[in-house]
Amino acid sequence: MTTRTPPPFERFLDEQGGAVMRFLLVAVGPQHADDVYQDTFLSALRAYPRVRDDGRLDRWILRIASRAAIDHHRRRARHAAPTDELPHAAVHDPEPGDAALWSAVAGLPPKQRVAVVLRHVADRPYEEIAEALGCSVDAARANVHAGLSTLRERMT
Repeated sequence: MTTRTPPPFERFLDEQGGAVMRFLLVAVGPQHADDVYQDTFLSALRAYPRVRDDGRLDRWILRIASRAAIDHHRRRARHAAPTDELPHAAVHDPEPGDAALWSAVAGLPPKQRVAVVLRHVADRPYEEIAEALGCSVDAARANVHAGLSTLRERMT
C-alpha cells in the first residue's frame, strides 16, 4: 500500500465534513451533533501532522467520530441533570423518518448504536466498523446484530 502526503486539512475537512455530520446526526442526535463534530475535527487536526494518506482517510475520520460519539454518550450518562424546563432548541429534520425508530436507536448502548448507524445509515462494511470501534470484525458484527435484535424487540 503506498502512502502519500495527505491533502491540506481544510480540503480534507471539506471532503469529509458532510459524511461525518450525517453520521453524527444519527449517532448522537441533532442537538449534540455540532459539538461532537467539533470535537472530532479538533482531534483530527491535532493528529493530522502525523497522518500519512494511505487512501483510507475517510475511515480514519469516521473512527475518530465513532469514538467521539461513544465518549459523548458515556459523558452524558455520567452527568445527567434532570430539569423541569425543556430547552427551546430548533430541530432540523432534513429527512423525515419514523420517530419511534430513531428513539429506539437512541436508546441502544453506545457501541451498538454506532455500529448500527455505520452499517445501516453510512453503509460501511464490517471491516470499517471494526476499525472505527477498535475491535475485531466479529465483534463489529456482534454489535450490529445485537443492536438490530434490540431494535426489532422494541419496534414490535
